[in-house]
Amino acid sequence: MDKMTEKDQEKLKLMVVDDEPDNLDLLYRTFWRNFKVYKANNAHDALAILDQVGEMAVIISDQRMPDMNGTELFSRTVERFPDTIRILLTGFTDVEDLVDAINSGQVFKYITKPWKPEQLKALVEQGCDTYKLVKKRTKELRHALRRESLFNAVTTAIRQSFDYDSILQKIVCTIGKTFAATSCVLRLVEEDRLIQTQFSYQDSKDPEFSLPFNPIPLIEEVLQTQHYQIIQDIHHDNPYHCLVVPFTYQQHLLAVMTLYQWGSEHPWPEEDIQLLTGVAEQAALALSQAKLYQSLQEKQQQIHLELEVARQIQNNLLRQTLPDLDGLKVQACCYPAREVGGDFFEVFVHPKGELWLAVGDVSGKGVPAALFMASAISLLRRELSQESPAEPNVVMQNLNFALSDDLISNNYFITLVIASYTPATQELVYANAGHIYPLLWSQSENVVTQPNYLKIRSVPLGILPKWQSQSERLKLTSGDTLLLASDGITEAKVSLYSKSLKNTDGSSRSIQPTMLNQEGLWQLIQEQPQSLSLKHLIARIQADNHVQEDDQTILSLEVM
Repeated sequence: MDKMTEKDQEKLKLMVVDDEPDNLDLLYRTFWRNFKVYKANNAHDALAILDQVGEMAVIISDQRMPDMNGTELFSRTVERFPDTIRILLTGFTDVEDLVDAINSGQVFKYITKPWKPEQLKALVEQGCDTYKLVKKRTKELRHALRRESLFNAVTTAIRQSFDYDSILQKIVCTIGKTFAATSCVLRLVEEDRLIQTQFSYQDSKDPEFSLPFNPIPLIEEVLQTQHYQIIQDIHHDNPYHCLVVPFTYQQHLLAVMTLYQWGSEHPWPEEDIQLLTGVAEQAALALSQAKLYQSLQEKQQQIHLELEVARQIQNNLLRQTLPDLDGLKVQACCYPAREVGGDFFEVFVHPKGELWLAVGDVSGKGVPAALFMASAISLLRRELSQESPAEPNVVMQNLNFALSDDLISNNYFITLVIASYTPATQELVYANAGHIYPLLWSQSENVVTQPNYLKIRSVPLGILPKWQSQSERLKLTSGDTLLLASDGITEAKVSLYSKSLKNTDGSSRSIQPTMLNQEGLWQLIQEQPQSLSLKHLIARIQADNHVQEDDQTILSLEVM
């Protein structure tokens, strides 16, 4: 009898609904061998059975029944039992109701009367395959969601504190509750030995219990193998299970966790054990990072002070005052993304009257980029201070020769544009080493032309042992403006105003922040109500960026 009961429990549940007794009996006889069959001679009884028994794998119902037809019955089961396969027995005159039911997802298949048992069996078998597949995928999804939920719970517990002891206590409590442990103990390991410090969780429903065995040998086995161990006894008066899991990071054992389950005949399933070992790996990484964090905390203040000194030194390297030249207006701004950065600019007036301009950008950020920036600006000033400085392309070659070994060996490079302007001849000579294009435009009588992108350029410094390119020459006359910028400007995300999109009052509508690019930079320049102001331009760009992602440098020369 017990075997029959167990076999019946393995069968899928199927319900047949028909108001004709002969049809109901025939349906029962067709499926009773392979299914646990429930019979109902009307829709109301069918709903009552569902309330009592729960979900069916398959429901087969006649369409035409008194009080409530088959499609209405199905409609009342969809929300509660979405996975159930619903098969409708119908006549040709029920087509309209049938189409509505199929379209609303209530009916899996339909079969017209008179139906043949073999045909119906094949249809039910197909439906059962679909039902099993849905249940399998639902189970997999639930397992994945549970795994994700546990990972998130552990991650949240870890992120709430960087204190080592606090993290350990949060981990042991989170895992103990999630896996329904009676008790959970986390012991730290140093040099492959257990230390006295431990953290524990105790289920409030079972505050006291005594172990019928000594867990230390099991823990010692985990110390040796770095693999989980489990012991269980379901035949004891009070069944128990004990699971010991290592917390290992980069083959280094940091801790072991022992979970106890008391009074349960059901051990942890294999999928739970695998889930727990995965969480242990994540937690071990967090523990390792927490240790490092404590030591980093002690050094952070000292590093901050040193970076503040470095920031001041780097700031002093840049020109603090810009030259006041007849007929020319020079503006420059430089804002590092961190305390120090790799962007720089130079404005130098040679005794012979030439005005030299440069904007550079060292790849990367922070201290390494700042060191290369300091070297580059120092070498550049040495080149420009010569009695007769070479042309920009030759200056670029000399800089590459001096810096390339260090740049290449450290996997850095520098983009740089150098320009020389001679007021007497109105000639501009420039060379470009992989930097974004300089912008040149003219303005006369309040009419602004489209910008000219100066597109002659070569590779950045530090890419090749020998840098090669020609200098480009052009004239700058009254009303002309030259703009040099770093990619921290053009790659910033800014909300621009669209001329094609209008607000209700007719004004241009702002669109979502997008990467500025050089076209967007030109649009911002045109939006300025007065003469060009780099400070206002930078403020407009930074207004949409709560966090500055890259160093931002911009320099302009206006011929009045």
